Amino acid sequence: MCGIAGLLNLDSVSVSPVTLQRMTDAIAHRGPDGEGHWVEGNVGIGHRRLSIIDLSPAGHQPMISSDHRYVLSYNGEVYNYLELRAELEAAGYWFRSKTDTEVVLNAFAHWGNNALLRFNGMFALAIFDRKERKLLLARDRYGVKPLYYAQQGNVFSFGSEQKAITAHPKFRRALDKAALLEYFTFQNIFTDRTLLEGVKLLPAGHFAQVDLERGGRLTLTRYWDYRFREPERAKDKQAYVEELDRLFTQAVNRQLVSDVELGAYLSGGMDSGSITAVAAQSFPNLKTFTCGFDLSSASGIELGFDERIKAEEMSARFKTEHYEMVLKAGDMERCMPALVRHLEEPRVGQSYPNYYAAKLASRFVKVVMSGAGGDELFGGYPWRYYRAVVNQDFEHYIDQYYSFWQRLIPNRALSQVFAPIWADVNHVWTRDIFRDVFLTHDNELDRPEDYINHSLYFEAKTFLHGLFIVEDKLSMAHGLEARVPFMDNDLVDFAMSCPVSLKLNNLKSVLRINENEPGSKTGKYFQKTNDGKQILRDVMKRLIPETVAGAEKQGFSSPDASWFKGESIEFVRRKLLSGNPRIYEYLDADSVRSLINQHLDGQENRRLLIWSLLSVEAWMGSNL
Repeated sequence: MCGIAGLLNLDSVSVSPVTLQRMTDAIAHRGPDGEGHWVEGNVGIGHRRLSIIDLSPAGHQPMISSDHRYVLSYNGEVYNYLELRAELEAAGYWFRSKTDTEVVLNAFAHWGNNALLRFNGMFALAIFDRKERKLLLARDRYGVKPLYYAQQGNVFSFGSEQKAITAHPKFRRALDKAALLEYFTFQNIFTDRTLLEGVKLLPAGHFAQVDLERGGRLTLTRYWDYRFREPERAKDKQAYVEELDRLFTQAVNRQLVSDVELGAYLSGGMDSGSITAVAAQSFPNLKTFTCGFDLSSASGIELGFDERIKAEEMSARFKTEHYEMVLKAGDMERCMPALVRHLEEPRVGQSYPNYYAAKLASRFVKVVMSGAGGDELFGGYPWRYYRAVVNQDFEHYIDQYYSFWQRLIPNRALSQVFAPIWADVNHVWTRDIFRDVFLTHDNELDRPEDYINHSLYFEAKTFLHGLFIVEDKLSMAHGLEARVPFMDNDLVDFAMSCPVSLKLNNLKSVLRINENEPGSKTGKYFQKTNDGKQILRDVMKRLIPETVAGAEKQGFSSPDASWFKGESIEFVRRKLLSGNPRIYEYLDADSVRSLINQHLDGQENRRLLIWSLLSVEAWMGSNL
């Protein structure tokens, strides 16, 4: 697990080793165990190493193939590397290390770009072909590991984080106003834009090639995509349960490979609890970690946000060595500068609890297992899918689902809120951005289950991807590798073809309600329930307490709705309601302050908007 960076001077000027060093220094936190640089003419590739597998110098990067044709800088873990190594050895390749890096390098030498489809893991990589004079950049299927690139003038640069790119002395910072509009619609960025103009995020499941023999021409290729679909012939339910049990256990065990100490997040929920249950069978006294919240000033549903008691119960059950941290309102304020610096730009949710969870875990281990992905694969948010499952056609489905996913500022208010820059962004149609996500999903839309699968596709491509970006940045901020067993290739393939009827309990009831009350979006089925992930619950009951496996869905959220109008109210006022915040160069101050005051006065819950405003304001202060 590492950080990668590099650049191509498209005008053929030799790369400065000093510049390449600056780029890798900017991401030194990702790889405190070592660094490496390779420069040849107008090509420079750098690496920062966090040693996880084969801690010896044999794993040094950039790594060069035995025939000296390929140069690789790689960040990630390929969990099936031993099987691939055996295939490559049978084909005549020899290995001088025990790393998965060398397996990845020889896999490209043997299979070319098709090697990407053979990797079961998470990765971002750069490989330069010295013979063809081509640079290949690639991300894993699901986008667990990020990879950014940019071209300004004759300089093409890339890195695991934007910091590597902005460290180049010729890089000029400017706000991407269209990306800002996109973020304040979805609290996420669905396109490949970032808040820095010209810096792109390579899409998940894609590779990019830069051909120096053709003037640095960039081509982008999708090599994999999700496909949620109903099976042609559904099997017996028990067969699905047994297969899921086998695949989940296999996925966790695959990701236990490590030459350093490994632990697990234990939130008190089903997903992390089940991973801990399996991992603890192989690792006696497994270290587990959870963050709870001071709820002394919380109210309403926030009173259930602290899951430490459930986590402690599971820790006792699985005999783990358990560590906890309790967050208070002031912890958000204290971490904001470091959080924004490492996160680089805000994405989904309020991410500072993840920052503290990673900080806690990094004190004891270098690898931690995370439960991310279980909800998105197995239907953990039914109240969201049900809002659009009954529709007249695809466009009506889009209208309903798009209305729900306007998480911060609805369409009707965009022109007013963005008045200072509206002339620059009024060509951006966020409904089209939303709709475009579905264009590559190969799925017939003949029945309600097909639309549920469409929603699962959307959330895996956008919401889950945003969570992965946050997880990567905030774990690597502390030199910690976060692994996601739910994103094992075999388990994902199973989930995508598992019948919707085995994931959701109440779809038929929702359809009946719509027949009797067309257009109704009220009632228990449109609230958070223990509907969803039914087959996963059936399997996990074998591993974890019934009270956890059957519990209502609870996200990893802090009680900010209460804190923003309580202990943190002065922080909000100081940053957003007084002085001259930078954000009001781009957003209308009166409109935004009116929305904030609606929350402070108790009229509306705008915690996500306030968090996003605070984050973007802090980002502007350090980036523009």
